[in-house]
Amino acid sequence: MSEKTQTEFAIRCEGLTRYYGEVKALDHLDLAVPYGSIFGFLGRNGAGKTTAMRLLTGLARPTSGSAWIADVEMTSGNPTAGNAFGYLPQQPVFYGWMRAWEYLDYVGRLYKMEAKFRKKRVFEVLEQVGLLDAAKRKVAGFSGGMKQRLGIAQAILHNPQVLLLDEPTSALDPAGRYEVLDWIHNLNQKTTVFVSSHILGDIERICEQVAILHKGKLVKVGDRDKILAEYATNAVEIQVEGEGNGSLQSFAETTRQLPWVENVYVEHNVARIMVSDIQTGKSNLMQTVAQSGLPIVRVEWVRPSLEEVFLELSE
Repeated sequence: MSEKTQTEFAIRCEGLTRYYGEVKALDHLDLAVPYGSIFGFLGRNGAGKTTAMRLLTGLARPTSGSAWIADVEMTSGNPTAGNAFGYLPQQPVFYGWMRAWEYLDYVGRLYKMEAKFRKKRVFEVLEQVGLLDAAKRKVAGFSGGMKQRLGIAQAILHNPQVLLLDEPTSALDPAGRYEVLDWIHNLNQKTTVFVSSHILGDIERICEQVAILHKGKLVKVGDRDKILAEYATNAVEIQVEGEGNGSLQSFAETTRQLPWVENVYVEHNVARIMVSDIQTGKSNLMQTVAQSGLPIVRVEWVRPSLEEVFLELSE
């Protein structure tokens, strides 16, 4: 592999495989995650996501294959590899008797951070994750959401180039989820984020690229919008001003007679047209709409959600 190829990607996997007894938890995973991207890693329970995360972080050894983070090989047992990334496990565990700031100070010592900088950085990250007011509270008294935030704080403490987040919003309420996702989105390509989540709406909102794993195998990887466009539905929605009227109903009846239209559904001020041929529909629909004289507000081809694509690929 050329030097250029090696340095293009924050995370690389080549043939990464892991058996547990007779069970193949991960089957020859080949993956390349560009620097500065927010990359979504999807799969049903048992698909192999957490196994892949553990192999990437060096917490498990592969049966075969290799993985690199920031050009450091993670599968070689290199003890310095942990400096290249931050990791939030699916269920972070803490020393309950420690206070939040003490725990982060302890983590900073493990990273050999200089004392003055370490103290400053501890309180910076506590503020970033919304735990500054709880800095002196014992972790044992934290809620699940607070522990999740503390887990994120320890993952970013040493300013890693790459963040591996396994279900980062699983224990958060809706407001907390919004804040964490907003924070991830606003990293502005300074940090590469590799995030696994079963909340597909979260992934669709923040990730530019996604990979879908099924029974240990990679079944789809690429740009999120291109994948969604690939699975475009055969429906278009037309919204008119007001609450709908006889003109929309009349338009629906006329449109149903067209040879490339399967059906038309009208609800309030929106007509959904199902077409038998998407390309023909796209070529002819706007002329049909223009001839109708309807006060159009919106014409939109219905795009599937990431959840719909995921369910189709992981059946």
